[in-house]
Amino acid sequence: MGYYDDLTHVERKKRSGSIGRTVLTSVTSAVIGGMVVLLMLPTLSNSGYINMVKPGTTNVMSNPAANLFAQPVSVKVETGTVNAVKKVENAVVGVINIGRTRTNWFSNTQDVEQGEGSGVIFEKKGGKAHIITNYHVIDQAQKLQIALPTGEKVDAKVLGADPYADLAVLEIDGAKVTTVAELGDSSTLQVGEPAIAIGNPLGMKFSRTVTQGIISSLERSMPMDFNEDGQDDWELDVLQTDAAINPGNSGGALVNIEGQVIGINTLKISKEGVEGLGFALPINDVKVIVSELMEKGKLERAYLGVQPFDLTNVPRVHWKETLNLPDDVQAGVVVQGEVGKFSPAGQVGLKQYDVIVKLDNKDISNGAQLRKFLTLNKKPGDSVVITYYRDGVKKTATVKLTKTPQ
Repeated sequence: MGYYDDLTHVERKKRSGSIGRTVLTSVTSAVIGGMVVLLMLPTLSNSGYINMVKPGTTNVMSNPAANLFAQPVSVKVETGTVNAVKKVENAVVGVINIGRTRTNWFSNTQDVEQGEGSGVIFEKKGGKAHIITNYHVIDQAQKLQIALPTGEKVDAKVLGADPYADLAVLEIDGAKVTTVAELGDSSTLQVGEPAIAIGNPLGMKFSRTVTQGIISSLERSMPMDFNEDGQDDWELDVLQTDAAINPGNSGGALVNIEGQVIGINTLKISKEGVEGLGFALPINDVKVIVSELMEKGKLERAYLGVQPFDLTNVPRVHWKETLNLPDDVQAGVVVQGEVGKFSPAGQVGLKQYDVIVKLDNKDISNGAQLRKFLTLNKKPGDSVVITYYRDGVKKTATVKLTKTPQ
């Protein structure tokens, strides 16, 4: 044990001497290095390698308490979206649908609010202001009121409306209207460009709510079943956007980054697990329809005089046994019910159970397409060539169309 103790004692002595010399060398080097740095500070500062704190100034290291509290910062944001909203938001109004209900056994009635939607002021002249909205926003209204951006409400009257186009034009006193929306050009839109929706989701409580997304598609055709009989009555051409559109947004503005209205918000797909599928009527279509509604109060559609029924809704057994159709006919419109002898179709001999497959050599698959073709391509007084099957025989007839009866 003594051997190890003696050896340990000698080793400690050697280590002690070595540590002393190391400490002395380190201290000497630190002093010399510090002096060199102090002498070079002005040169380093002028070269931009370090920033020297000038007398009378503070920094975080000299005053740590200065960094304990956030300093107030004023930021002015001017983006394309902000400017677009500022330009048009005061032209978006609320549309209040008011009906009447009985209050007691004596048939007394009172006004009751049936629903709320949105509208866009697009014109002001002659002391009046004109508003675009959806037909379904004003449907079955006994009275209409417009909620202005100021919160004031004014009465409105309907200048014209069409259920198939889902559009209506309203008129109000223009004295309190300060902003008119600029209508853009939907033909120049591109998929992926910004789209801003402005409206009143869930009513006036959330008036002029702004949401943003993109144009998701330029060409969508949405089937519409107005009488809920399981057959599509119309195909609505719409723009698709992922900007949030909710109940109450209907009739509101879809706006581009320039603050121009490029669409009228009209519907969304509302199913579990589905998000970001909103639709708007293209503003170029809206302009044409609104012009006719203001002039005539309605759209004058060409009238054929048949009650269409989709072939695809007919049980397959009747395709052969009743209609005697060839195998290559897989879609078309069955003439349902008796055809009036003085109607355009009756004048050329069309009958019940004839199956229309083409109009002017364009394939027609269902009743919605038939109505849409006549509406968009024909006017009263025009002629159309009908291709149809009767008892398995292919026939054609040229029909002169008339106005839809009142």
